Amino acid sequence: MCGIIGYIGRQQALPIILDGLKNMEYRGYDSAGTIVATQTGIFAEKAVGKIAALGAKVGDPSKIIGSLAIGHTRWATHGGVTEQNAHPHADCGENLWLVHNGIVENHKELKKELIEVGHVFKSETDTEVLVHLIEEARKKHRELELEDVLRISLQKVRGTYGIAVMDRREPQKLIAARNFSPLLLGIGENEYFVASDVSAVIKYTRSIAYLNDGEIAVLTPEGFSVYDFDRNLQTKKLHEIEWSAEEAEKGGYSHFMLKEIFEEPEAIENSMRGRLFPETGEVRLAGLEKFRGILKNTRRILISACGTAYLAGVAGKYMLEEQVGIPAEADVASEFRYRKPVFCEGDLFLALSQSGETADTLAALREAVDKKIPALGIVNVVGSTLARETDAGMYQHIGPEIGVASTKAFTSQIALLTLLTLFLRQDRGMDAVESKRIADALAKIPDLMRRILEKSEYIKEIAKKYCKYENFLYLGRKYNMPVALEGALKLKEISYVHAEGYGAGEMKHGPIAMIDGNFPSVFIAPQDSVYEKMLSNIEEVRARKGPIIAVATEGDMRIRELADDVLYIPKTLELLTPLLTVVPLQLFAYYIGVLRGLDVDKPRNLAKSVTVE
Repeated sequence: MCGIIGYIGRQQALPIILDGLKNMEYRGYDSAGTIVATQTGIFAEKAVGKIAALGAKVGDPSKIIGSLAIGHTRWATHGGVTEQNAHPHADCGENLWLVHNGIVENHKELKKELIEVGHVFKSETDTEVLVHLIEEARKKHRELELEDVLRISLQKVRGTYGIAVMDRREPQKLIAARNFSPLLLGIGENEYFVASDVSAVIKYTRSIAYLNDGEIAVLTPEGFSVYDFDRNLQTKKLHEIEWSAEEAEKGGYSHFMLKEIFEEPEAIENSMRGRLFPETGEVRLAGLEKFRGILKNTRRILISACGTAYLAGVAGKYMLEEQVGIPAEADVASEFRYRKPVFCEGDLFLALSQSGETADTLAALREAVDKKIPALGIVNVVGSTLARETDAGMYQHIGPEIGVASTKAFTSQIALLTLLTLFLRQDRGMDAVESKRIADALAKIPDLMRRILEKSEYIKEIAKKYCKYENFLYLGRKYNMPVALEGALKLKEISYVHAEGYGAGEMKHGPIAMIDGNFPSVFIAPQDSVYEKMLSNIEEVRARKGPIIAVATEGDMRIRELADDVLYIPKTLELLTPLLTVVPLQLFAYYIGVLRGLDVDKPRNLAKSVTVE
């Protein structure tokens, strides 16, 4: 997603800014820009596309003389992919310049107020509101320092932000602030950096200070200070980064896949932020507000997707039917249009895709649209084809997923399907107590995920034990049947080991013939409504001397007696168990792939986005 880099010091700033932007390319972006305070005024440039396009417009950066600059890579949210919408953004006088990661939730109200007092906006972004707010506050508080004017301005803002601000009239000061969007300071020798990612600055310094929410940093060539919003000076601990510049783009992780597995708790939080209110059980889905009438009258939901997204859709089908009482179907998108689906009055089509460019999913969507069926989307990439062609939907807001084997996109999609389930329950006047119970449990999922991730070294040891096996059977029931398929898919994708996922009830209808001492079975068996059935399946494999790995609820000693190895997850509600059971299976697949010496980020023959049928 969007990247921030800022510099103040003794060196020429622009080459550092461009280098920092280049090192953040892996995050995903669609445009970039920079502003430098020079001896004669300002140098500003923006470009749509890659950093190379910005570099071509800049020319020789060493000829731009100035030691204060900020730069940004933008991933479009509010407004299309244009140079006008690219950051940095300026105030009316082009004195203040600002870059921003996050979302200003009340930007429409603020923009209206600012226009009424004479401000002129040049972009479609929510970000531009921030720089005009600062400009307006500075008119009213000319006696205050820039950091105090920023603090006053941000008190009016509702939303998330990591920002860097400079005033060309004060070339000896760079300001940064954070609220729910990562931002750090790089501490060099008579030079200082602000960035959203260590990879942007690791080439220049390994000494890092992390900003906390509600903090403002003031950087000058002589030093830096950090304050809270009450103007109290904060003491910052400096962290020495141990990895190299080459490794930094992965955030210190050996692979993007591992990084993205460890990002899942934060990804779920980002997907739910501003949407889930567990204290009341309320769900607010702004993207579906105009669809409320259609949703209330929906009689059947048709879910269509490919690969991992399809399996998330299967979990969503179970939720919608059990919790809302609405018929739902989940289809592999590549089969949907060819089976000549029969559409009925009251149908609703729901497409899932991380990239929003999956050819088969788009084809299924167009089949539904051609038949005048209302269409929703759950997608991660803003402005993608899926986002444009659906009537409404929800963005995942999880940042770019670079590893080809999807991890955090899967759990985010399930979280959003849970929010959709709660939204429909609420709109249909269903039991509010039960809805609040689900909302409470969903809000706790990120912390429960973190508890699983703390056991990653144990899961690695289990992977070492099984990494030489060539065949696996994954089994689950009900909500964890799609998790069984997903666990097998992950192992196939990144380790090239043959693995099959099945509904456990189907085991006796064929797969059991394969079981022997060289064919491990992975059982997803939390303590839920089908737990006893899963124990029976385990006994059947055990009787045939098949090695058994179980994913089970913490404290379950019965399963410990039956399985050779157990991967425990914390207890949660049954419909939410896929959000937890899949995490150890992702790690298990990852470690087996690594132990087999494979490039788990770029599996052979696979692409991140399948844009051809």
